[in-house]
Amino acid sequence: MKKVGFTTSIPVEVVYAAGCKPVDINNIFVNENNPEKLIEYSEKVGFPRNSCAWIKGMYSCIMEKIDLDVIIGVVEGDCSNTRAFREVLQLNGVESIPFSYPNSRVYDLLKAEILNLCKFFNVDLKQCIQIKRKLDNIRKKLVYLDELTWKHNKATGVENHIWQVSSSDFNGDYTVFESQLDEKIQEIEKRDEFNEKVRLAYIGVPPIIFDLYDFVETLNGRVVYNEVQRQFTMADSIGLDDIVETYRIFTYPYDVYVRLEDIKEQIKKRKIDGVIHYTQAFCFRGIEDIVIRKHLDVPVLTLEGDRPGNLDSRTKLRLESFIDMIS
Repeated sequence: MKKVGFTTSIPVEVVYAAGCKPVDINNIFVNENNPEKLIEYSEKVGFPRNSCAWIKGMYSCIMEKIDLDVIIGVVEGDCSNTRAFREVLQLNGVESIPFSYPNSRVYDLLKAEILNLCKFFNVDLKQCIQIKRKLDNIRKKLVYLDELTWKHNKATGVENHIWQVSSSDFNGDYTVFESQLDEKIQEIEKRDEFNEKVRLAYIGVPPIIFDLYDFVETLNGRVVYNEVQRQFTMADSIGLDDIVETYRIFTYPYDVYVRLEDIKEQIKKRKIDGVIHYTQAFCFRGIEDIVIRKHLDVPVLTLEGDRPGNLDSRTKLRLESFIDMIS
């Protein structure tokens, strides 16, 4: 079975329809025992220190850790470094293909991108829809796990994060993923409800900081909404037999105003007290913080992460002060 890596969430139905194994390289990197070493490897071969840690980590994973047959690089709708990243891969003989989420969100432009992907993998949209129907059954369970977090108050913020973010590739085997998800849901259902005072939203790219969610819960708070992770589940297009519209509804690759519509709705629905806006160092999305603060009516704490690791003492103090202020 061919392994297909990708740099951010893509129409995974295409990869599964082709009988290939999808691999979200971000998840491989951040779950490594020593991700810092992977960053150092990339910097030794020439990646600048003032470039995104995720890009450097993914490069090292591709060159040193995982054997992938082809890489899908999302050159529009995600990291602005991906275009140059693909050029470095090409220099090293690694095959990669581009994929774009058109910023205009025009249906026909996105359809053309998805059809190009289908052509490369020798599948058609009907085959993709058949896979989508199977994946949607799993996505329904992820929606329920999300409800176990914000509605039933039984799942932790980190559980919500991990299971939703993993739906970008379903850990390479959606059948096994579903079985493991069923077990986790049964475990969570048996718990008593949490009774924390402060309900938080986490918005922005998934964190490179390992202990953020656990630390928040020591402060009588809990993250009950993970914005981008929830978007990876395609929760808003479950049951929709249209691959193109599914990935047009998907807010993450598009502008911040599209994301804000979803964020505002979820803040109201989940009775959020405050927002943690996470930004990655050297990422263009950090500038979007200006817009986000103007448009949200709840307190916002902006955190910036750079390299993988645990919270530093300064960030812990900022989190303590923020949660104390809104409690």
